[in-house]
Amino acid sequence: MPVESAPELLALHAVRIKGMADDDEVAARFNLDPAVASECLLDFQAFGWISRFEFAGTAGWSLSESGRVENERQLGRELDATNSRLSVRHAYHAFLPHNDGLLRACTDWQLRPVGQDPLAINDHTDHAWDHSVLSRLSAHREQLRTFCRDLGGRLARFKGYDDRFSAALARVGQGEHSWVNRTKVDSCHTVWMELHEDLIATLGVQRGAERDRGAQ
Repeated sequence: MPVESAPELLALHAVRIKGMADDDEVAARFNLDPAVASECLLDFQAFGWISRFEFAGTAGWSLSESGRVENERQLGRELDATNSRLSVRHAYHAFLPHNDGLLRACTDWQLRPVGQDPLAINDHTDHAWDHSVLSRLSAHREQLRTFCRDLGGRLARFKGYDDRFSAALARVGQGEHSWVNRTKVDSCHTVWMELHEDLIATLGVQRGAERDRGAQ
């Protein structure tokens, strides 16, 4: 049976992978009791692990540097306690080759070069172009299923990325084009980026040096 992470770990980790999140978003990310999530957040603020920010009409919690260190400490301790480090490292290295392809597909959903304009906005009138992009996104969905099956079999907090990605892709198929790249919702891009952040946080890998010693 997969290991269920402690609520305190999940609440702090939700702030990490969301980047900035309010109480409800933190609770929703791992299906925590809202009262428990809010209590954890107040504790984290007192410890100096998170701070509350307002930006462009939105507000939420973000990790401090000490909070980032604590998050990675908790995650590393969980990996060692569950003997999961090798499995997560293997999944991470399997994930990396697909990352550029996913980002390319998301870009191609937004832009469709026309004539001398390589940055022309995709108006979604070229159905062959869109079909090609959606086919690539569907292939990445299958990869997510493999990652979530393998990782979720050990740590329950890795479950669900594939279902969220599939739900977003279904909305795109129904004509809601923004659900490929839309921010602040579980779009294809959002879900993929959260898994990426989850993996590098769990392994203590620094962005920009992912292939260096942190991932070894």
